[in-house]
Amino acid sequence: MIIAAGVLWGLLSLFFRFFTRLGMNAMQAVCIRNSTAAVLLLLYLLARRPEKLRLRRLWHLWYFVGTGMISLAFFNVCYFICIDLAGVSVAALLLYTSPAFVMLLSAALFGERMRVRSVAALVLTVMGCACVTGVFGGAAVGWRAAVVGLCSGLGYALYTIFGKLALREYTSETVTVYTVLFAAAGTLPFSRPAQMLSRIDSVAAVLLCAASGLFCTVAPYLLYTRGLEGVESGRAAILATVEPVVAALVGIAVFQEKVTAGKLAGILMILSAIVLMGTEGKPKAVR
Repeated sequence: MIIAAGVLWGLLSLFFRFFTRLGMNAMQAVCIRNSTAAVLLLLYLLARRPEKLRLRRLWHLWYFVGTGMISLAFFNVCYFICIDLAGVSVAALLLYTSPAFVMLLSAALFGERMRVRSVAALVLTVMGCACVTGVFGGAAVGWRAAVVGLCSGLGYALYTIFGKLALREYTSETVTVYTVLFAAAGTLPFSRPAQMLSRIDSVAAVLLCAASGLFCTVAPYLLYTRGLEGVESGRAAILATVEPVVAALVGIAVFQEKVTAGKLAGILMILSAIVLMGTEGKPKAVR
């Protein structure tokens, strides 16, 4: 489930190209994707499983402020600021420091062990992401870009942490619907809503928004959150890094991006890390 979620997230590059053609910037694309996902999942649950929308305690909303605003909205804002400061490659590499944050936080909060195999997989993941994004040989990274980029990695990691906490009380459907609702609310102030909505001016654009919300938000977050129920947090974070591999392959196959030795090496490193974690003995579920 977690690897499938990473594959679907990796397909986002397809949709972002189309959003760009509609005249949307990256933050608007993120906002419309989360908003569409929230509407679709909310309507489905209201019609078929309304009990999934009930909260056991009002203060449990903080779980979803964590998954939606503190994680999804926060990391997206930091990520796009880092792109402005240092470019896409550096921003993507710093974003994928998230498994390191997950492993450290999970050890402190959930008592998950940092095994030698996990650390080796983490090193392979970071090196692989560096190769895939082409960051080697680039310009020096300023301290502002480094700080903001690491904040994006931390924010990305916090979804796994808050999600693990929320799963103690709720199912994956409940966690996902409230996550995308709060994520949409968190990104809306940065998205120039009037301009964003004016870009959706055709049936094709509406269908594009619906598809991105369904296939690259609702489905992967349901899969990832469900997968967290029985997989250690650090392991899940590394397995999900199949995302940059899929994104790189989409770029090569669909958009005729250049195939380089660095990309191929990076893909092999990430896949090796995934195999390393995937063949590890099944851990006990964290409850």
